[in-house]
Amino acid sequence: MKFAVIVLPGSNCDIDMYHAVKDELGHEAEYVWHEETSLDGFDGVLIPGGFSYGDYLRCGAIARFANIMPAVKQAAAEGKPVLGVCNGFQILQELGLLPGAMRRNKDLKFICRQVELIVQNDETLFTASYEKGQSITIPVAHGEGNFYCDDETLASLKENNQIAFTYGSNINGSVSGIAGVVNEQGNVLGMMPHPERAVDELLGSADGLTLFQSIVKNWRETHVTTA
Repeated sequence: MKFAVIVLPGSNCDIDMYHAVKDELGHEAEYVWHEETSLDGFDGVLIPGGFSYGDYLRCGAIARFANIMPAVKQAAAEGKPVLGVCNGFQILQELGLLPGAMRRNKDLKFICRQVELIVQNDETLFTASYEKGQSITIPVAHGEGNFYCDDETLASLKENNQIAFTYGSNINGSVSGIAGVVNEQGNVLGMMPHPERAVDELLGSADGLTLFQSIVKNWRETHVTTA
């Protein structure tokens, strides 16, 4: 499986994403500069965290106009796995690929530490290798990770089983403690915690590696045939 790691001005987790896929997962990965216009030849798309375009105007608001973004939307429409982490999640919201919006953390402070996540949905291509209700440890690093949506959207997220992860303890004030959501089709995931920073016990946790393994497992089941 071959992953595209999107690189935007201000990205700072692209190398972490590349390492997670190439060195820990053992699959192909290539950096794709934001000025490119095609993602042909890639099986999955990773949008890393950071401060794209300095987070000017609003997190992800300028990044949505990058040349590569129409190709990201096309990949999502084709059913390819698209993962946006932290700033990548914010960009997916700005693109209209995921619901909700991000506000400043409830205490108006940047949070950077390991947190407990609870797997709420183990039926997506990103989470199938976890168990529903499982507690995992993944680090966060954000100042605007307070997920917000109106009551109607929240009801829809719950009805369609789109809430992938919640915080064990609501660290930032997110509605219903939401830490990650998928689109209705289940092939686009946005999450504020950083699974790419939890792919080896030396980093404090390897729980994030399971997410990437789940993507590959699903891809193999749907694309690889044996005689």
